Amino acid sequence: MNLPILYVHWHRKKQSLPHTTLVWELVDKPFGKSIIRLKWLWKNKKDEDQTVIRNKARLVAKGYAQKEGIDFEESFAPVARLEAVWIFIAYAAHKSFPNFQMDVKIAFLNGPIKEKVYVAQPDGFVDPDYPEKVYRLRKALYGLKQAPMAWYDELLTFLTSKGFTKGLQIHQSPSGIFINQAKYTLEILHKHGMDKGQSIGTPIATKPKLDADLSENPVDQTDYHSKTRSLMYLTSSRPDIVQAVCFYARYQSRPTEKHLKEVKRIFRYLRGIVNMGLWYPKGSSFELIAFSCADHAGCIDSRKSTSGGIQFLGDKLVSWMSKKQNCTAMSSAEAEYVALYSAIAISCNLIQHSRTKHIHTRYHFIREQVKNGIIELYFVKTEYQLMDMFTKALPEDRFKYLVRRIGMRCLTLAELDVLAKEAA
Repeated sequence: MNLPILYVHWHRKKQSLPHTTLVWELVDKPFGKSIIRLKWLWKNKKDEDQTVIRNKARLVAKGYAQKEGIDFEESFAPVARLEAVWIFIAYAAHKSFPNFQMDVKIAFLNGPIKEKVYVAQPDGFVDPDYPEKVYRLRKALYGLKQAPMAWYDELLTFLTSKGFTKGLQIHQSPSGIFINQAKYTLEILHKHGMDKGQSIGTPIATKPKLDADLSENPVDQTDYHSKTRSLMYLTSSRPDIVQAVCFYARYQSRPTEKHLKEVKRIFRYLRGIVNMGLWYPKGSSFELIAFSCADHAGCIDSRKSTSGGIQFLGDKLVSWMSKKQNCTAMSSAEAEYVALYSAIAISCNLIQHSRTKHIHTRYHFIREQVKNGIIELYFVKTEYQLMDMFTKALPEDRFKYLVRRIGMRCLTLAELDVLAKEAA
């Protein structure tokens, strides 16, 4: 597409936006009121094959100029926890329920706002008869502080009246539900220049000897942050990279060349399995099973331990976590007790001794649950411990085995179609 034709496409998008939504009204500039300026953002929307399917022109407000209590009151919008989303989908797979999903175009422009907010006339739409006037907003614009809350209120009202709930983009077949972020994975690989080259079998080296060594050559902090943020978002459907991403995210304050090299390793790993995702088979059991473990003093800098935890409903993984503990454990028993699993003898035995009396009382919650018969604790041998991939760097064979054991599969759209036909 040449430049003149491209410009025509953008221009048409600009013309359609303000006239198809009753977002504002032209008024005299009020005295003493701050006027928020606007900006056009351009984007080519692409499909999974990176083919441009639409030219998007979005008008956004420079919301950083807003003042709390004057231009907006509330800006927080509640968001569902990912665990709730996975449990919902797991239950749908268990009961063979179909899932329906929806998308709202220019969503934020549908949310009415309560405050009196004024914006300047945007470039390309300045009224030639009243160039000194401004727009008073009737509904929110992208970029306003209150836009998320305004849209949430509007959506909540509609969903409550109709009984709908927000879903997740998924692939359904008669034999199960598959969830992945292949398109997003391709986008971040291209964005960070990691879409070409040789792939690698694991996201983290077997013995990653990383620390906050200040003698190493520093790298661009913004670039390092951008890479880790992109990967952190991907962990919402890719538990196989959680441990590596969380480990390297610890060094964002002063990243060096060795840290950046290891972050790039995660991208190289993703390049080889773009279509990896969570597989929820239909008709399987729905019993709650949890695994937990910890390494002892694994952090070289602070000597704090790393806790890991995963929860299944039957064989459907619905929650996962890899996190450095807040306290410095004085023994492996304490580290694993904080991780909620290994010191089973302590949880089931009321006898106190020198190894346990210093453990904070809040961690004895598990003991109470065992006593009340709410949960049962079992020792898991190393070969059956699925948590190792969330607390340790593993050899490739062991890592791939655990990835499959937690219910992850690498399925292309073609393979999903074949699976659907075989089960039909």
